[in-house]
Amino acid sequence: MSETLQTADVVISDAELLDQTEIAVRAAGAALRERFGEVVRYESREELMGALAANDDTALDILRPCLTVLRPNARWVEDELDGGALPPGEWWVVDPAEGNVNHLHALPEWAVTATLVRENRPVLTVVHLPLSGETYTALAGAGAHLDGRALHVSATADLALGIVATSQARPDENEEVVRRVGSSITAMLFDALVVRTAVPATLHLANVAAGRIDAFWQFAGARADLLPGALLVTEAGGRISDAEGRPWTPQSDSFLAAAPGIHTQAVATLSH
Repeated sequence: MSETLQTADVVISDAELLDQTEIAVRAAGAALRERFGEVVRYESREELMGALAANDDTALDILRPCLTVLRPNARWVEDELDGGALPPGEWWVVDPAEGNVNHLHALPEWAVTATLVRENRPVLTVVHLPLSGETYTALAGAGAHLDGRALHVSATADLALGIVATSQARPDENEEVVRRVGSSITAMLFDALVVRTAVPATLHLANVAAGRIDAFWQFAGARADLLPGALLVTEAGGRISDAEGRPWTPQSDSFLAAAPGIHTQAVATLSH
């Protein structure tokens, strides 16, 4: 629920905070866009990690001071691959280069995200796609929007007519999760119209919120992957659960976001 809180000596509502967060995220996206274009070559894991960190640092150098001014008492999630519940209070969950590997490979599927979490509930989120200029926003209790236009999940009521998507949970995933991902894709290939597999998760979830695709699922996963999209989908009228239909929390070992008309069918497919 939206609140009015104190920032420094200025009273600022969550709606105003969302607007200011969007400005910061857009600025970070512009900096990353300037670095985009040529494929970045690397020949070792160390070189890859260095290139990823350079992108992250470029965006964080803008995001951290801006968002800290807005919420000086909010803490930061330092590792974007972390999962699980957060300690009490306010936290910035930021992915400075969501889809960072895509950026390095001159692929267009990447974004900058910032989500404010209060007492383990996402309050607001901004997902900005610098190449297209699209900005998705959501405010708890106030809806989800794309560049100011209200978003609504699809009205699809038959999984056999639906487009669904999934992505890798994280690098170096354990064998059990990898096999679970593979079997779930096979099951969806039988039951859904089209199955899309790509990273990052956040962009799939933005498409669910916009009604472009009908469901997204993932096993394991990180807060920075799922919280922005979870708020977008919820505020756009979608259903969030784990893959077995139980309430989802950041501690869950699976995640499902779907249009209400096919949520039960998607759970049945993923639970086989």
